[in-house]
Amino acid sequence: MFTPDRPQTATPIPEPNPAIRSPSIEAVVFDVGETLLDETVEYHAWADWLGVPRHTFSAMFGAVIAAGRDHREVFEYFRAGFDLDAEREARAAAGRPEGYGEPDLYPDARPTLAALRAAGYLVVIAANQTKRSHRILDSLELPVDLVTTSDTWGVSKPDPAFFSKVVEVCRELRPTVTPERICYVGDRLDNDLRPAWEAGLRTAHIQRGPWGYFSANDCDVLAKADFRLTTLADLPARLAEV
Repeated sequence: MFTPDRPQTATPIPEPNPAIRSPSIEAVVFDVGETLLDETVEYHAWADWLGVPRHTFSAMFGAVIAAGRDHREVFEYFRAGFDLDAEREARAAAGRPEGYGEPDLYPDARPTLAALRAAGYLVVIAANQTKRSHRILDSLELPVDLVTTSDTWGVSKPDPAFFSKVVEVCRELRPTVTPERICYVGDRLDNDLRPAWEAGLRTAHIQRGPWGYFSANDCDVLAKADFRLTTLADLPARLAEV
């Protein structure tokens, strides 16, 4: 599998703090990109595929996000009429498919999922991802009760129907779960937090990745997010406080 060089980090990641389960939250549902998964490698791969410097691609990506536009519009700057689905197929045919693996998980991701499950929470991954990404997530054998994705459901965030499905699958796995007893964890205000609030879910905002940093001090995040995190390792103990 084609894998561009990924940057190395020496920043230590704390282990999740042990905690008893919250009396008011039963299920914790996670986004994937920039919540569990560092997407640096994948966006570098797109820059390489387009034949543009990675720094240039990243700068334009940030500009599109800062303007409040769909991040996929960044491709139009480099190739007019860009067809994302067709280009994904072309990359796969060229032996350079979209892909990631264990090294691309944030170091706190697997330990936090394991700690939450050990504490008795229902732990689910539900995110906007392709069917290929779904297969990769399954292959990682993460310590969760369910992995599901938008391509599998046929509905994507921020559509309210996506969060209706989140509630539905949580209830199927644990009938006592109600929307207010679910915490959705994500980095994006537009795709994760706002639609989760509208669905009646609790939320945790993780400050990492471009969206996470951009929205960290947004008035809605400051006022409405139940938890504001810089590492997932803090989540088990924070949940136990409510």
